[in-house]
Amino acid sequence: MIGVTALLALAMLPNQANFAKLDPVPFTQVAIRDRFWSPRQETNRKATVEHTLRMLEKAGNFLVMRLAAEGKREGYQGLLFTDSDLYKSLEGISYTLATHPNPALAKRVDEIIAMIAAAQQPDGYLDTWYQVTRPDQKWTNLRDNHELYCAGHLFEAAVAHYRATGKRNLLEIALKLATLIDKRYGPSGSVAYCGHPEIELALVKLWKATGDDRWFALSRRMVENRGSGFFAEEHRTPREAYDGTYWLDDVPIRDHRDIKGHAVRAAYLLAGTADIARETEDSGLIRMLDRVWRSATERRIFVTGGIGPSGSNEGFTVDYDLPNLSAYQETCASIAMALWGHRMALLHGDARYMDAVEKALYNGVLSGVALDGKSFFYVNPLASQGNHHRQEWFGCACCPPNVLRTIASIGGYAYATSRGSLYVNLYVGGSVKASLGGRPVRMDVATNYPWDGKVALTLRDAGRFALRLRVPGWCAGPTLRLNGKTIANPRRERGYLVLERGWSAGDVVVLDLPMPIVQTQAHPFVKENLGRTAIERGPLVYCAEQTDNSVPVEEIVVPRGASMKAAFRKDVLGGVVVIEADATKVAAPDWARTLYQPIPMAEKVTAKLVPYGFWDNRKPGPMAVWLPDSPPPARVLGPEGSASVSLSFRSGNANPRGVNDGIEPGSSGDQPAALCHFWPHKGGEEWIAYQWPTSKPVRGVRVYWFDDTGRGECRLPATWKLQTKQGDEWSDLPISVYPIELNKWCEVTFPTVSTTGLRLVIRQREGWATGVHEWKVLLDDD
Repeated sequence: MIGVTALLALAMLPNQANFAKLDPVPFTQVAIRDRFWSPRQETNRKATVEHTLRMLEKAGNFLVMRLAAEGKREGYQGLLFTDSDLYKSLEGISYTLATHPNPALAKRVDEIIAMIAAAQQPDGYLDTWYQVTRPDQKWTNLRDNHELYCAGHLFEAAVAHYRATGKRNLLEIALKLATLIDKRYGPSGSVAYCGHPEIELALVKLWKATGDDRWFALSRRMVENRGSGFFAEEHRTPREAYDGTYWLDDVPIRDHRDIKGHAVRAAYLLAGTADIARETEDSGLIRMLDRVWRSATERRIFVTGGIGPSGSNEGFTVDYDLPNLSAYQETCASIAMALWGHRMALLHGDARYMDAVEKALYNGVLSGVALDGKSFFYVNPLASQGNHHRQEWFGCACCPPNVLRTIASIGGYAYATSRGSLYVNLYVGGSVKASLGGRPVRMDVATNYPWDGKVALTLRDAGRFALRLRVPGWCAGPTLRLNGKTIANPRRERGYLVLERGWSAGDVVVLDLPMPIVQTQAHPFVKENLGRTAIERGPLVYCAEQTDNSVPVEEIVVPRGASMKAAFRKDVLGGVVVIEADATKVAAPDWARTLYQPIPMAEKVTAKLVPYGFWDNRKPGPMAVWLPDSPPPARVLGPEGSASVSLSFRSGNANPRGVNDGIEPGSSGDQPAALCHFWPHKGGEEWIAYQWPTSKPVRGVRVYWFDDTGRGECRLPATWKLQTKQGDEWSDLPISVYPIELNKWCEVTFPTVSTTGLRLVIRQREGWATGVHEWKVLLDDD
């Protein structure tokens, strides 16, 4: 009979049937030679690296290091975590040096490292924001001030540089700081962790590079104590009154059920936790990771592979909240999703995790950088009115160096090994050098993926092992040939086709992955995409850009089952597969002053679509991923429909035309495709103005307020009023009561005024922004 203790021990073990513990093949063992990633890596190495170094100088990243080295107490530039941007850049540059040695660039890196060494204090402390601006407040706000986050990125950069060059100059700086952190927060110190997870996965890298178990133990300690109430204590808040959701600090680490809070922090924490779970085989951590993975991929991920719908918290709101025009989908969040998904694939040996990694890398990540490698998206919406564009850098510049390091090391996602298997996770042309049980395994790969699904793999070494070829979730009916002979009904395990045999040098395996064009529909609970489809081919999501289409993007309708064709166009975006779909042009009917009208004849058009990861590299214009599959809903427009609209402030995802597009909201909480709002401006006065070329006899207005409680920062206004325009002057209307209510029209009437303009003046509540679904104008003959 098994005793209670033994039963408890068995209960703590992971399910071995779902636990693989694969080892990734380092990107340095993967040579990429293809038409897709090779050009992007070359641009990354030549253009993005130089651009990044220029921007770091311009933004003050080098300046603050010099200030810290000189002991200065003024002159700091940038945000409090600016050091992390420099460290990520060094990591990415080191990756390029590992694959393409460059003595001149290596010398510049050594000069930067010397600058960092000079800034480090004798006890190992290194954080320029604290050293220059608040030297007496170190370690006092780990939740908000990113000391450990910056340290983590230093550790990653140090490991990358050490592995690339063999030099220990940056590694010694990292080890000195790590030793200080371990003294404070290791086994003999206090319980603590960072408000922005990152150090957890970085410490695991440091452990693997040095073999020093302290770093793994410290990472594990931080992971396992998360949710213990440290932040509540740090900020002197009663635990029962403290909400740690934003920092994933609301419950003990093993109790999480949903992905939540800040998207990048969440995925970084989960990636680090997966690293710990892989080594410890902790069943509680593994079960939590599996639950939260399902939450993310079944209810909270964009079709483009990114995460985080809301700009107000740069993260999550509620299930199925996946907007298009206002989608946040931070570039760093897509990268974080790839990092976490890759670790889950290594943990379980299941192809479905690599499906998510592939989707993020080919869509949400690639959209984050222009084809020239010199401008970047921070926010990646799934629709644009033509006013969202990449920038050369950002005040919060986390995304550009994150893209740099990701593209430089992309080969590290492609292969993995177990004791007797070589896993092919991404199909990238070139070659790989792996090791199975100390035995070399070399393989050449020829493919035009993702434009074509044919992959030829040539073995260069003899030996017995299993070759495991991932079958992407989007692919049905793959075929497999070995040395020219079709293999009928190959073995399939966890999403991989398995060929286990004694191999001879020169054996050729040809995998053919059919790539049909697919119309994808969203879950019915994703309200914004009801009646819409997205078009995909292989791992790529497509979008319609105005520059390719002769009719307005917003009027393109692609019916379900429409005929489509794909063709490679070397003259488009450097060479991409373009999809052409049989579509119709249907403008929404205008129901102003009419009860009946004939159904307009749909105009047949050809919709042209390009990969989402390549959009906004040509002439600016509207873009949409989700296209209607039937005519748009009816609009009821009054005189507001013919007015020009202007705002006191407009952010990148605010659409002034949303306020007079005639689409009736169902409730204040609806999230329409086009929305007029003032976020991130909070508090203070803002306004929306209608203007007409000729006077209108206005007798009233109706306003429907927007409110995104539970997922954003728009609330009802504190007050509002109306102004009319006479000549060039605006004057208040004498109205005593302005109603402010949720989920209904707020109407005011007044004696008829003849005017060429109306202005809706809003006093926002302190700490909150305001949004308006619709603002209708009533004329005296209505």
